[in-house]
Amino acid sequence: MSRLGTLGARLHHGEVGYDFIKNRKIWYGVSILITILAIAGLAVRGLHMGIEFQGGAVFTTPKNMSVSVATAERYAEEASGHDAIVQQLGDGSMRIQVAGIDTGTSDKIKDTLAEDLKVDAEQINAELVGPSWGEQIANKAWQGLGIFMVLVVIYLAIAFEWRMAVAAFVALIHDITITVGIYALVGFEVTPGTVIGLLTILGYSLYDTVVVFDSLKEQTRDITKQTRWTYSEIANRSINSTLVRSVNTTVVALLPVGGLLFIGGGVLGAGMLNDISLSLFVGLAAGAYSSIFIATPLVADLKELEPGMKSLKKRVMAKRAHGADGDEGPQMATVTGGDHGDDAEDATPAVVGPRGRPASRARGRGRPSGKRR
Repeated sequence: MSRLGTLGARLHHGEVGYDFIKNRKIWYGVSILITILAIAGLAVRGLHMGIEFQGGAVFTTPKNMSVSVATAERYAEEASGHDAIVQQLGDGSMRIQVAGIDTGTSDKIKDTLAEDLKVDAEQINAELVGPSWGEQIANKAWQGLGIFMVLVVIYLAIAFEWRMAVAAFVALIHDITITVGIYALVGFEVTPGTVIGLLTILGYSLYDTVVVFDSLKEQTRDITKQTRWTYSEIANRSINSTLVRSVNTTVVALLPVGGLLFIGGGVLGAGMLNDISLSLFVGLAAGAYSSIFIATPLVADLKELEPGMKSLKKRVMAKRAHGADGDEGPQMATVTGGDHGDDAEDATPAVVGPRGRPASRARGRGRPSGKRR
């Protein structure tokens, strides 16, 4: 078995692990800081809305242009008096976008560009884009986002419980805010592709969160019938047991998206790929982070406010104080349900001993320790 596979097995069985719940305040602080930076970026720089949302004209030049992108951008800005965005296409032609102009202005800019670029005006294709189309896309996106959020909360409240629904909702808002804030800070253009990317990442983020929640739901079944583990400890075990799976799925998803962003958009110069790839890349990473460091710890905090969980924690701490489970307290183990009353404690797996080996429960019961005869 590979090292990663061995680590995953040991995490799943609770032999090793990181205490995510204990250090949750650190991760809450990190998320708050990143969110503040994202909101500051939105407030100071704002979003660079594409021509589809502002309206304007798109000029496409002939193939195999000898003029550089920077020069073409300068020509377009001088001709229009507006900021221009120039993208070089794979066939050597250029796509020049100028926002906020009408039909009459578009014809003048086309003639001026043809003169500067030393081509026939008929060879430059001009298309006008109205802002109403972009408004419709934005409105539909907001409607889709709202419907998605409502359905997610309802589903999670039914399939799991309302606390998990609240935590998942907070995690989704966290992911969207960070992604949009980074768009503002980087200055990438917001296009319909960006909107599609933002809606797509919600599913990925929710997937990782639901995987952890499902494990948590299984392990906390009939949790109040035992006095070995608190809810937070079992929540921590759930995160660790699914950690390798979450990391693997996220890395596998990020690799092709990273190829689109860094190779397609950066190296090959296909700027149109940046629209959707940046939102996917940032959103996938933020979704994996929030499912591990935000959603589940938040569920644990909400559950620990319940009277039943408070009572359980007191009983667990009191039992440990009397040395019933060892001087250092037990490591995490799966809680199994069943109507066994006080015998539910004995249904839990044995405390993990040194080097990941289970400590025998029979030791000291009817036979002295030592070699077998």
